[in-house]
Amino acid sequence: MPIKVQSDLPVRDILENENIFVMDETRAMSQDIRPLQICILNLMPVKQDTELHLLRSLSNTPLQVDVTFMKMNSHVSMNTSMTHLNKFYNTFDELKKNKYDGLIITGAPVIIKPSNFRCFNSSKVL
Repeated sequence: MPIKVQSDLPVRDILENENIFVMDETRAMSQDIRPLQICILNLMPVKQDTELHLLRSLSNTPLQVDVTFMKMNSHVSMNTSMTHLNKFYNTFDELKKNKYDGLIITGAPVIIKPSNFRCFNSSKVL
């Protein structure tokens, strides 16, 4: 079934070339179907690669899926342009009143822990 994405999302062309059915907001509004609302908090360094991977996976469902990308307010991305983030991602404050059927949280792999890295759990230092 189709994945609803913004019409100018860069990975849209790749998905269409792979015969994955994507639709924009205008076409989705004409459908008489309630789509599955999914919010994706993409914490991976290269956002567009992760967007492509997740949208490919979500397209393998019989349901129409409406995807919203979320970014962290406090994080400055080193590998994805601010233009891309500002155009296709929303902050929690912008999305907190919305209702979603699911939330996908991606995570960046931590390869090397600095020697001064500490995890805090309640009042204990791990």
